[in-house]
Amino acid sequence: MDPMEIFKNLQNLQSQMGGVQDKMKDVSVIGTSGGDMVSIEINGAMEVTGVKISPEIVNPDDVTMLEDLVLAALTDAGTKIKVKLASEMSSLTGNLGFPG
Repeated sequence: MDPMEIFKNLQNLQSQMGGVQDKMKDVSVIGTSGGDMVSIEINGAMEVTGVKISPEIVNPDDVTMLEDLVLAALTDAGTKIKVKLASEMSSLTGNLGFPG
């Protein structure tokens, strides 16, 4: 590949990265646990934007179970958003001729 072409691609990548960062807050996923009894929504900026806990799993005598379910849902959401963002980045770099 021609060095000028590489430089041009880098400039394109830099300008598109700004757009990707702006779009990240618009990308969201929902992680769940306990058969959807706990769900956590997270956006591409890794901000938690929503939490839902089904009332039937709230037991004051077993707070540890609820803590475990919240942690599992958060972990699930984190994994899903990382996969989604990696896909977005791969398509961006693929469009510029760089290996993804």
